[in-house]
Amino acid sequence: MSESKRLEGKKIILGITGSIAAYKAATLTRLLIKQGATVKIIITPYGKEFITPVTLATLSQNTVLSDFFSHDDGAWNSHVELGLWADLFLVAPASANTMAKMAHGICDNLLLTTYLSVRCPVMFAPAMDMDMYQHPATIENIGILKKRGHSFVEPDTGELASGLIGKGRMEEPENITEAVIEFFNSKKKLKSKNFLVTAGPTFEKIDPVRFIGNHSSGKMGFAIAEELANQGANVQLISGPVNITANHPNIKVHKVTSAKQMHDKSVELFPFCNGAIMSAAVADYKVKNASDQKIKREDNKTPIIELESNKDIAATLGAVKTKKQLLVGFALETDNPVENAIKKIKKKKLDFIVLNSLSDKGAGFNTDTNKVTIIDSFENKKEFSLKSKKEVAKDIVQYIIENYNYA
Repeated sequence: MSESKRLEGKKIILGITGSIAAYKAATLTRLLIKQGATVKIIITPYGKEFITPVTLATLSQNTVLSDFFSHDDGAWNSHVELGLWADLFLVAPASANTMAKMAHGICDNLLLTTYLSVRCPVMFAPAMDMDMYQHPATIENIGILKKRGHSFVEPDTGELASGLIGKGRMEEPENITEAVIEFFNSKKKLKSKNFLVTAGPTFEKIDPVRFIGNHSSGKMGFAIAEELANQGANVQLISGPVNITANHPNIKVHKVTSAKQMHDKSVELFPFCNGAIMSAAVADYKVKNASDQKIKREDNKTPIIELESNKDIAATLGAVKTKKQLLVGFALETDNPVENAIKKIKKKKLDFIVLNSLSDKGAGFNTDTNKVTIIDSFENKKEFSLKSKKEVAKDIVQYIIENYNYA
């Protein structure tokens, strides 16, 4: 691909809001199209006060959308179809008002309604006066949007429309375009690589209706699999019983129930993979003599269940992995977390481990957020703040890209 067509084939929704910086959207549109992108523009009613749809339609070579339907013939502008169409939803300029509404799920215009429908990544280029940008409400709203996994092109510092000097100017179109290019380029860094990911809990049978399990939702493992796939990797996802699905074409899901099934499938697939990320919450023990019939309750009698150890999947893979393969473990600890995580690295021959603690609020099972520390085999530590599990997955995959040459 030539340098001048670095967005060839990419489909971008450009959202324009009511800001004086809307005039820059003309240049931004031209630059995105010059790089090969297809651009569809949605403009808010107040955005049309700053730049005309005629100008934008001419530059984008597409009808500019603002209302839910055409006033000429009543044709419906489907926000659902727009949401399915796009590879990126870029809001530039993003006003304080629009970001506040997006943060809180308000959808009183086509741009906002489309935001709630898109399945693609979302990027913001904020533009506003410096006092608005620094206001606690705006800071909080931006924080909410970042926790959802959205990315930001930070505003520049300079002279504002108010005449004040400060941070709040929308970044120049050339730099926003480069940010978009970098966003798509980052997705290709694991192209043609093969990864194994385990996710969710395992259920160990007691009898036909009862089992030993845990509270793992599988959200972390599925987020990791999705981010690997977004970066171009082919992913073999081995999942215990969960209520979520993976829809990316690069992900093949293998459904299992027990630790033995997860172990056997991992051993089967690992030799064909560049790396494995073991994020499943695998049961350490199984019932030694599980009953084929439902165990009946008997008065004044307490049943005794004898347990035996399951095979350690990560340790099994660690014993056979080659120097060209990466092996990543997870550790959920309650006591002496760092010391116990380091022991697991050595015992299982991991390249690094992702540590999270039940003592951290918002981390662990059945949450949409996580707070992790990555510890490598040399005991180097990298701590991350509390983030959405999608953002944590991005951090983990980015760590692999930055630190392991094969990737």
